[in-house]
This record gives sequence, structure tokens and C-alpha cells, in this order.
Amino acid sequence: MLLPAIPRRLLANAVASGKVQRVRPSDAAWPSQAAWKRLNAEVGGNLLPVRFPLEVLQTAPDSAAAGRLLKDLRNPYWLADQPGMTETLGWVDAWQTEPSVYAVAARNAADIAAAVGFARRNNLRLVVKGRGHSYVGASNAPDSLMIWTHRMTDIRMHSAFVPRGCAGEVAPQPAVTMGAGTYWMQAYQAVTTQGGRYVQGGGCTTVGAVGLILGGGFGSFSKRYGTAAASLLEAEVVTADGKVRTANARVNPDLFWALKGGGGGTFGVVSQVTVRTHDLPEYFGFASFKVKAASDEAYRRLIRAFVGFYARHLFNDHWGEQWHVRSDNVLEISMLSQGLDREQSHAVWRPFLQWVRQSPSGYSMEGRTVIASFPARRLWDVEWLTGHWPELAYPRNGNPLRAILDDALPHLMHQPLFRRDGRPGAGPSDVWWDGDAGQVGQYLWGYDSQWMPASLLAGDSQQRLADALFAASRHAGLSLHCNKGLAGAPPDVIEAAQDTATNPAVVNAFALAIVADGEGPAYPGIPGHEPDLAQGRAAAKAIDRCMSQLRAVAGPSASYVNETNYFEPGWQQAFWGQNYPRLAEIKRKYDPDGLFFVHHGVGSEGWSRDGFTRL
Repeated sequence: MLLPAIPRRLLANAVASGKVQRVRPSDAAWPSQAAWKRLNAEVGGNLLPVRFPLEVLQTAPDSAAAGRLLKDLRNPYWLADQPGMTETLGWVDAWQTEPSVYAVAARNAADIAAAVGFARRNNLRLVVKGRGHSYVGASNAPDSLMIWTHRMTDIRMHSAFVPRGCAGEVAPQPAVTMGAGTYWMQAYQAVTTQGGRYVQGGGCTTVGAVGLILGGGFGSFSKRYGTAAASLLEAEVVTADGKVRTANARVNPDLFWALKGGGGGTFGVVSQVTVRTHDLPEYFGFASFKVKAASDEAYRRLIRAFVGFYARHLFNDHWGEQWHVRSDNVLEISMLSQGLDREQSHAVWRPFLQWVRQSPSGYSMEGRTVIASFPARRLWDVEWLTGHWPELAYPRNGNPLRAILDDALPHLMHQPLFRRDGRPGAGPSDVWWDGDAGQVGQYLWGYDSQWMPASLLAGDSQQRLADALFAASRHAGLSLHCNKGLAGAPPDVIEAAQDTATNPAVVNAFALAIVADGEGPAYPGIPGHEPDLAQGRAAAKAIDRCMSQLRAVAGPSASYVNETNYFEPGWQQAFWGQNYPRLAEIKRKYDPDGLFFVHHGVGSEGWSRDGFTRL
């Protein structure tokens, strides 16, 4: 039968004695079929038993279904459509994707509230999943009840939005409201391609909008528009007591602040968000090329030269995304720009490219070299990009960089810009960038990140930074994500970020350094597709050694909660810095019994690693 609610006094005593244990299907207290049937009726027939698609690789490895599955594991849209799967399949010695027992395919906040109430009354492990992009498995828990927001994708544009209860106090402003299942390609299509405005979201098109915002949220142009969390104007959220609440600057302001970067799945289940939109610049653009150094010493000089070049020419709100310091002595540039036309972009890069060309014995350009700008409204316009990509990538008309770009077109004609969801019924805009393809179905060996302070770009510190980058690259390749550090951003961006729960270190960082490694679709126990544990553990050690070189100059661990190390020892300080005590207080207020649990989320130190046992 359906268990009654546990009286608060008895629950408090159980907590004090360390006896709180969430219920599993094998336990006598697991809800009866009649109880599950009542929940199914309450959510309009949207309670789903969760299957595990990977089972076919064990039961029928040579079947046509198994062959299709191996292809589907490379498709983020297929993965997101499976309540029993996550985009990352696991992490060596950390976690692996495993299905919940049931999922409520929520249609609205009322469905979410029903699921929250059922989980609370029955002492169940609860998990929340939108798109399943969490590297640390935050949207994954076996023996659990899942709230699946995947189908909640309504998007509404506002020309003059005023948050509830804020009339006369907050000026109306353009905004967009998005359901909890919305992913960024949908948002960009509605806001930018169709609406002619910009919303600060993530670079990866298939990432869920809400999860990104709750973790802080960096996109390609964060140095100009700030974090996604700082753009949040209002959220609808179901808290642990089953109440549907509004959170904004005037209504439940403490909860609102916690939702702005305090981590997803921690303070409640967000059913929808409203975020401000921005005027589009005239142009977006990109710079993409690789420089190969002929020797270690030449590579040292190359890194030092680029650090100085970055500090002088790129450390501003026009440039974001990544430069990669690879272990094979290649410096790879994959940066995006805003507000610069083609000639302005070329003028920025000309001194560095000329420096490279002046040392042909020391350096060579590998593959294609592309510097381009295009109408900002077209960045996520798939049809337009498809028709204009070769033209964008191969500037003509006597461009001064043509000697460098002459080899670009043959490579580009065979290099896809994005990949498509080729399943029947897929929409024409269901694509993902080719550069993100390696993340789909990955099994991680290791992952770590570190905010890099802007003080390293000043004077003599540039040499210290360059030396550390070279030393780190001897262990593993690394990427500097310049859009994920807000130093160099306009004052209003800095001020808005300081009013979020994100680690305050971000406003003084010029970049987020990321070191990661893994392998393609793999899963334990599936012959021929098992992860390479020995290689994975060796890679994890190399990542640690690489990151130790960076922290020697960057200082104590300060990391980004959405892209971080599963095994981070001082995660409270690393993720939230001085904001953690306030977040912990808000957690106790809105979720005193710890119903919402995610690995290394606020308050998780009070639970076992799987979230089932109160410590």
C-alpha cells in the first residue's frame, strides 16, 4: 500500500541516529503497484517504466537492432529521447548510466509536483533529467523515480516582460520563457533566427537550457553578454514540499539567487525559466587554424608569443571560445567573435599569422585556416549556413590573407560544419556542431577544470603562464575556454555575475582551463564495447599531473560546476567559493530533509555517494 508521510519528528530522530535509508525496489516498503497506478492517473498516464536500450548489445549483439543502437549512440537527439540513457555513458571508477525504475514524463508543474510528493511520501531516491548532459551523472540514478522534463519545450517571446510582483520596481524588458525541456538549438531558432535577438545560452546546441542556467551557464559570447544565470529574470520551481513557487528578485529572492548558479537538481525542480534577451550585434564570426611547432623549444616560443598576442589583441568582449595547447606541439585556435566584420577580424589576426609565417623552419600551418564573419542572425540558421559555408570559409576579392587561406577550400568541402539527426521525423534544424561530436556517447577517463586568473596575463606573469602551459602539455592536451572567464568583460557583465551563486573567482578569470580524455561509446559488461580501464586510469593520472602544473600558477582549485572533476576533494570551495555557506542555508530552508540530491551538489556531503543513505 502507499506509505503515509513520515512525521517530521520521527524523520528528525531517524536522521539524528543515522538511520535514514531511501527505499529500493527490493525493499518491503517499495510502493505497491496500486500506488504506482494512482500516481500514473494523477499525471495523466505519463508514468513510464524505464527500459535500458544497451541491453540489446548483451542479449542480441549480432542483431539488426544492435547495429542500429551502435549508430544511435553517436546521435545526441536519440540519446536525449531515451529516459534510460544519458549523453555521457559513464566515467571510469566513478559512475555509469543506469536506468531509473519509473519516469514521470512531465507536461507541466502539476505533474512535477505529483512526482515530488510521491517521492517524498515514499522515501524514494528522486532524479531529474532534461537532456542528460551532465558529465558527473547528475541526471542518473538506478532504483530511482525520474522526473523527465524532456517534453516541456514551450517557448514564448516577450517584448516587455515584468517578473511577478515586480511592477513599478523592475523595468519591462525583452525576454523569452522556456519550458524545462528546451534545448539551446530550439531557443536560438526562436530567439535569434526567427526573432532577431540574442539569448545567452550554451555553445553546444543539444544542451538543455535549464540545466545550463542552474549551473551558471557560459556560452560563446559570455564576455559580452555575461552568464546565462545572470540573465535569469524568473523561474517556476517545485520545491520539496510539493509547492509550485515563483522565484525572482522580489518573490522568494533567496531561492532565486540560489537558482542562479547553485547547481541543477538541488533546490527544487524548475519547470520553466524566463531570461532576458539582448540586441544582436551586426556580425558573429570565427577564427580556426592550427600551428605546428618543429621542436619543443619552438613550441615554447609559440605558446609565449600567443599568450602575449592574446593579452594585447583578444582579451576583450569581442572574442570567446577556445585555444588548445596540444601535447603534440600543435597550437589549435577555435575562437568565435562578435561585433567584428571580416576585415576587422583579419586585422586582429594578421600580426600573429605573419609572425608564424616569418619562421617557416620552426612552424607550419596544419590543415585549413579560416577567419570569417557573417550576419549574426544566421549563426544557427542551418539552411543559410549550409549554402554559405564554403563562401564564408574561403574569402576572396584580393584578401591579404589569401596566401595563407589558399588550401582552405579543398579541406572545407570535405569537412562538415555540423551533423544531422537523420532519423525519420527529425526536423531540419536538429543538428549539432561537428566539434561537439566527440562528446556524444563518450565514456570519460577523466575531466578537470580550473579558473585561470587574469593576473597571469600581466607583464612578467605571461612567461610564468606560458611555461606552465608548456609543462602541462607534456602530460595531456588542454584547452583554454576564454568565454568561460569574465575578466575583460564590460562592467555591467561583471556586476550581474556578482549577483549570482557562481564562484566569485569567475569575474577575475580570463579563461577556464579544461583537461579531459575518454573514449567513444563504451559500457562495462558488453563484450567488444567495454571501456579500457587500464588506459583510462593512466589517462586520469596524466590529467592530474597536467592540472597540477596549471594550479601551480593559478592558485587553489576553483572550478566550474557544470564542467568539473567528479573526484574534486574540496568541491564546496572549488564550485562556489565564499557563496557556499549561503547556499547551504537556502538548501536547509527549502529542502530540509534532503529530497533533492546530486553528486557534489549543495548539501550532498550529508549523504552517501549514491544518495541513498544519510550519513
